Amino acid sequence: MKRLIIDMDDVIADATGQFINFYEMEFGIRVERESLNHQDEGHGFPAHHDVIKQFPYREKFFLTMTPNSGSQEVLKQLNKKYELFVVSAAMEFPQSLYEKLEWLKNHFPFLTWKQIVFCGSKTIVHGDYMIDDLSYNLEGFNGEKFIYTAPHNLEVNQYSRLNNWKEVGDKFL
Repeated sequence: MKRLIIDMDDVIADATGQFINFYEMEFGIRVERESLNHQDEGHGFPAHHDVIKQFPYREKFFLTMTPNSGSQEVLKQLNKKYELFVVSAAMEFPQSLYEKLEWLKNHFPFLTWKQIVFCGSKTIVHGDYMIDDLSYNLEGFNGEKFIYTAPHNLEVNQYSRLNNWKEVGDKFL
């Protein structure tokens, strides 16, 4: 059975949308997702970059994210066909460990605890395929690499691109 590694934030979970929501709650300004295109993560907002960088350290940031459209259905099907792991470089935000685990249990109850990997560097992960939104996570991977489209990676062109979960399903199912 082939091994498929899937990232969490901005792949199965809408982290960009969460930044937009937290910014609106904090400053009363709704930022359009398109205004974040071609910007580094956390940039593209009108102001307060120091505050934005703190959002992932806040309680419920990870717990209340929305699953990306189609991710639940496609992941459930992929789980029957592949040795599937959700891998998140969660150590940067240690308080996120509990929230990410609870989020996965709530939205992807078909995954077992053995399929969830929280790490610091994804260079330790090996498999046949990896889907991630950050190119630096893909660089050291030994298998086939796929970049999942997010506003901060639109300039990346050295990996095969998957724009949404329909494309993921078309590619892997």
